[in-house]
Amino acid sequence: MIPYSHSREHNWLEPYEPIDVLKPAAADVWIVDGPEIEFGLGWLKVPFTTRMTVVRLHGGDLVLHSPVRHTAALQTAVEALGPIRYLIAPNSLHYWWLPDWKARLPSATVLAVPGLQKGAKRPVIVDMELTGQETPWPEEIDMQVVSGDVLTEAAFFHRASRTLILTDLIENFEPKRIHGWFYRALMKIGGVIDPDGKAPFDMRLSFFRHQKPLRSAVRRMINWQPERVIISHGRWYEADGVKELKRAFRWVL
Repeated sequence: MIPYSHSREHNWLEPYEPIDVLKPAAADVWIVDGPEIEFGLGWLKVPFTTRMTVVRLHGGDLVLHSPVRHTAALQTAVEALGPIRYLIAPNSLHYWWLPDWKARLPSATVLAVPGLQKGAKRPVIVDMELTGQETPWPEEIDMQVVSGDVLTEAAFFHRASRTLILTDLIENFEPKRIHGWFYRALMKIGGVIDPDGKAPFDMRLSFFRHQKPLRSAVRRMINWQPERVIISHGRWYEADGVKELKRAFRWVL
């Protein structure tokens, strides 16, 4: 697999405008929809929309989950909410723009899944690996690390707002936002079309040898009783979080 790379000028996916702008999602939780990016798999370049989640901790510090493209205006807007203390690369693929934020925030702590620093196609300095089930903020945010043959992802649950934050474990592309029959057909085959988004078919196959720990991880997420589920690609779930988890992960439950 080829890492994330910058997309063509043409957007194959309609962006969630306005992009590069903070949007309230819940109490002390915001999202920022970013530009399209491409992921290369051999000769095929697959487009993805991007989304960052910002969480403000009780003390006022900010956590940036899966940072989108850095702009000076966006950084200024985010810093108006509080100091940016943590940058998270939540899975093996979601790190591309993190070094740009780190370059401008050298004192921020970088958290990443195991193996990212070695496998990343851009230099990423990792201060803390995400392992086990405890975050640096155990009173506020729970974590569940899920590992397959090709992907390791850390899921986060913000207790106060009952918000679950995922990246690629669920993808949910809206057909009306996909430009071109080829990509629409590709995503339909992959099983990531709204309203029945889930992990892509190839990712599901990669968990074949890890179904038992994955099932346990999903049950833990369900037990958190999330009200909303924020995902990185496509329409996220503003309500009925438990119902959506049971639907999206029925292939392993």
